[in-house]
Amino acid sequence: MMSRFAAALILAPGLASAAEVDLASRIDRVTVYPDGAVVTRLGRAELLAGSSQLVLRGLPATIDPASIRVEARGDGSFAIGAVDVRLVPGDARAGLDQTIEAKLKALREEKAGLEGQIAAIEAKRGTIETFAKTGPDRLGPDGKALPVADWPAVFDAIGTALVKVQAELRGVRVRVEDVAAEIAALERARPQQGRQGAPKRDVTIAVDAQKPVAAEFTVSYRVSGAGWTPQYEARLTTAGQDGKPELAFIRRAELRQRSGEAWNDVALSLSTTRSAGGTRAPDLPPLQVLFFEPPALYETRRGAAAPAPMAAARAKAEAEMEAAKSQRQADSRPAEVQMAAIEAGPYQAGFTVPGRVSVPEDGTSKTVILSETRPVPTLGARIAPELEQRAYLEAGFVPGEDVPLLPGEVLLHRDGSYIGRGRVGLVAPGDRVELGFGADDRLKVTRAPLRRRESEAGWIGQTRTDLREFRTVVKSLHAQPVKITVTERIPFSENSAIAVELLPATTPPAEKQVADKRGVLAWTFDLAPAAEKEIRLSYRIKWPGDRELTYEAQDQPVPVPLPMPR
Repeated sequence: MMSRFAAALILAPGLASAAEVDLASRIDRVTVYPDGAVVTRLGRAELLAGSSQLVLRGLPATIDPASIRVEARGDGSFAIGAVDVRLVPGDARAGLDQTIEAKLKALREEKAGLEGQIAAIEAKRGTIETFAKTGPDRLGPDGKALPVADWPAVFDAIGTALVKVQAELRGVRVRVEDVAAEIAALERARPQQGRQGAPKRDVTIAVDAQKPVAAEFTVSYRVSGAGWTPQYEARLTTAGQDGKPELAFIRRAELRQRSGEAWNDVALSLSTTRSAGGTRAPDLPPLQVLFFEPPALYETRRGAAAPAPMAAARAKAEAEMEAAKSQRQADSRPAEVQMAAIEAGPYQAGFTVPGRVSVPEDGTSKTVILSETRPVPTLGARIAPELEQRAYLEAGFVPGEDVPLLPGEVLLHRDGSYIGRGRVGLVAPGDRVELGFGADDRLKVTRAPLRRRESEAGWIGQTRTDLREFRTVVKSLHAQPVKITVTERIPFSENSAIAVELLPATTPPAEKQVADKRGVLAWTFDLAPAAEKEIRLSYRIKWPGDRELTYEAQDQPVPVPLPMPR
């Protein structure tokens, strides 16, 4: 018989005064989300006839009480009443390894003794140094001068004593460093313990059976302090079988947890669902446009000034982006590698790690391989000669899975050599990915200005102009044709008084606005072996002679602005 209950059920009549019985359980499986995890425990209990309270003790305080779910099955009929959660003081001594603790105690005592020896040796050295400062004229009997013939013996004695003391001091200090290293290693190895009095949570389950029943319970709950982040690896072979390029694209997940309990020998799965995020789109409030009023006048009429709606929204968005950036900052080496199976759903993707996995609670990272595909890459080269006169090899491909790629870092390898790190954004299934694989030294790039002509205003109201022209030459040293994309830019203006025009001397571009970036042009062509291609860029800017220009680089496409107060 199966019964399913939520944590918010009301206690059934007759179960309030039931005796408490501990429910022994173990963690059987864990589903990890990018921002949390759901832990599932299995437990068995022999229910006596009548009412009783099963208690699942010592759960971490990070669990969400509203997420607790209980399922039960038995060889006879029984009923479950309320499922309650209560806070209890934690035991800071729980989970300590007494062998490690005894070793730590002995090492700390040894360290204290060695530090005492260092203090005594340093005092001895100080005495010898003080003695050495006494002149030979006072070292003889009754404070008289010491015979000159005895001076070398005194000097040798002082030097020998100092050398001996220094060697003794160095040996003790080395031992102190060794002991300190052992202590640090043992402290890292011992189980993590909570602070004294750190709370835990107990879950109580009210049950009522007509007769004795052997029952199995499944208890699941969500915990914070756990999550996973995507990682990728791309291995490019520029000349594989039959001379064609080959690519291995590996999807990984790095997970870590500090939930307050160790996940030992559990069935592990990962999900792309954010369990703690919003559940619906935000409500968009109305936006009113008003005439701008000076702050002093505004305060006189209405009291304290309120921030503009767009400014408040912008500040909130920037705060959220900063918080997300801080959360993403994590960099550690993988501890383990395992393969996983993909389960794609209509709204999320899941990955099941085969076998049983252990994840410690100290935040140590564990990495598992989620998938590996071998898409067919298309090679090319990309050049931005204004910034760097060098070509970079690029590989474009479609991952070939029904699972989106979440934003993450990509480890890049080319022909067996690690060349660096890249990043991918959110990639929907079927979308194309472009990754850079380092400089292409078989493409020679030169860029030079051909002319620049500026006209100065001679009288008020005259128009000023600035004409610029550049030439870029790309020469191939490859033995096969290469597809090349060259990107250049010209300034753009949102002010009608500033006019920017592309002149006829410009080589016609294939794209006049690359990736919605205004003013960014692109030329794409196939370059034959030993051939070269010339690209010319010529433009002119016109503006009123009584004004000066300034240039600002835009990192993102500039949206069409809303009318704002001036």
